[in-house]
Amino acid sequence: MKEIISNLKPLDFHWKTYDPFLFCAHHYDHFPKGNDQQGPDASLRDRLMGNDFTIKDGWRMYHGRNVPGFPVHPHRGFETVTIVLEGFVDHSDSLGAGGRYGQGDVQWMTAGSGIQHSEMFPCIFKDKPNTLHLFQVWLNLPRKSKFVEPYYRMFWNEDIPVLQEIDERGNKTSIRIIAGSLNEEKALSPPPDSWASDPANNVAIWIITIEPGARWNLPENTSGAERALYYYKGKGLKTGDTDIPENHSFTTESESSLCLENTDSENESCLLLLQGIPLNEPVVQSGPFVMNTEDEIYQTYSDYRETQFGGWPWDSPEPVHGLETFRFARFADGRIEKRD
Repeated sequence: MKEIISNLKPLDFHWKTYDPFLFCAHHYDHFPKGNDQQGPDASLRDRLMGNDFTIKDGWRMYHGRNVPGFPVHPHRGFETVTIVLEGFVDHSDSLGAGGRYGQGDVQWMTAGSGIQHSEMFPCIFKDKPNTLHLFQVWLNLPRKSKFVEPYYRMFWNEDIPVLQEIDERGNKTSIRIIAGSLNEEKALSPPPDSWASDPANNVAIWIITIEPGARWNLPENTSGAERALYYYKGKGLKTGDTDIPENHSFTTESESSLCLENTDSENESCLLLLQGIPLNEPVVQSGPFVMNTEDEIYQTYSDYRETQFGGWPWDSPEPVHGLETFRFARFADGRIEKRD
């Protein structure tokens, strides 16, 4: 079996990605018990408040001052796919939409022509730690979709398809399919203007969990898509004669299958896969704006100064949604979805 990997690199907070993806941020914070404001019930002394990105006591406040997270900020020209493995995220935006999601849920948001939103990490449990573990993937929008109406869709944990495959030794690999398809399993529909909405673009976002001792063949794909894997959890992963260290990423040719083997007899190995046909369009990024030309970036800043992308209807730059533990989404059109 032909096995080709390249670009083996250690992982940091921001992960290098490849067209059509822009980057991936990996958040893993062991927040303590929460206080009445849903912030950490702990001292915030000796932290660079408002820009706290250094792990201290196992967690960071990021840009939050009372609650960890990212208070109100704008986006234009791309999409965010937020995959929450543990913990919760409180979403609020300039369209008046909001919600709380987590524990396996995914939010897929098309910023399009422009939106403001906040992403806070509430410490809702006052009697136990509030661990947060998530990925946020930035997926570029094609030129034709840079100015579409903002939109978001929830993929609730219970609805996301999971494919399970058993190897010849009876060991299991689970593939959680957030985008794309594998065998007979097909992901939920992405937002309509996403590059992922056209199957020909072969966008895939998968969480791969390989049991101790299990082997799984990542099948070949003849579309010419870029394919990268991020080994974020585990103690023993091997492909062919190559050992993959924990917290490393690598790329592989999509035209070749790849055997992934968990050589650890006690711990599972977990990977994030990102795949897609490149847009092959110019990328000009300035902070939270991703356009095709410098002129479009200048225009974006002008538009934001003039319109604030709809303003901010919330009474705080870092709103949270109460101490309830149920998950919900309230959309701009008034629709409400709730989960336990």
